[in-house]
Amino acid sequence: MKWATTVAKGILGHRPASLQVAALCLRVRDGKTQVLLITSRDTGRWVLPKGWPMRGRSLSGAAKQEAWEEAGARGKIDKEPIGDFRYDKILDSGLAVPTDVVVFLLRVEQLEKTYPEVGQRKRKWFAPKEAASLVAEEGLQKILRNL
Repeated sequence: MKWATTVAKGILGHRPASLQVAALCLRVRDGKTQVLLITSRDTGRWVLPKGWPMRGRSLSGAAKQEAWEEAGARGKIDKEPIGDFRYDKILDSGLAVPTDVVVFLLRVEQLEKTYPEVGQRKRKWFAPKEAASLVAEEGLQKILRNL
């Protein structure tokens, strides 16, 4: 009977969260760590480059690709995540989907002037504590404050 109740809850919308990957792009300038944030296309709020896992790529590889496409950032990405956070992704239909984001550190070696989403977003370097104050997600704020 307990199993049937669990299955029924699953059917009624208690499904696991979706999964995205993000690149926390960082560099050191004059001995100070800086984090690259970009604006989201829909609301213009500050976020990390992130997206869905990609067929044929590791999770870190997909995060590295998102950093290039959304921010023009190229560099070395860690294979192991530095953290994760959850947020509600609002779909075009208006439905909010709980989404877990696994975050990988990308050490930026080059910032390209042209990249796929260059005209769709702004990008800017921030000190980690300032970046933490600009992002909405509490879990991401914690990751940034711990840099």
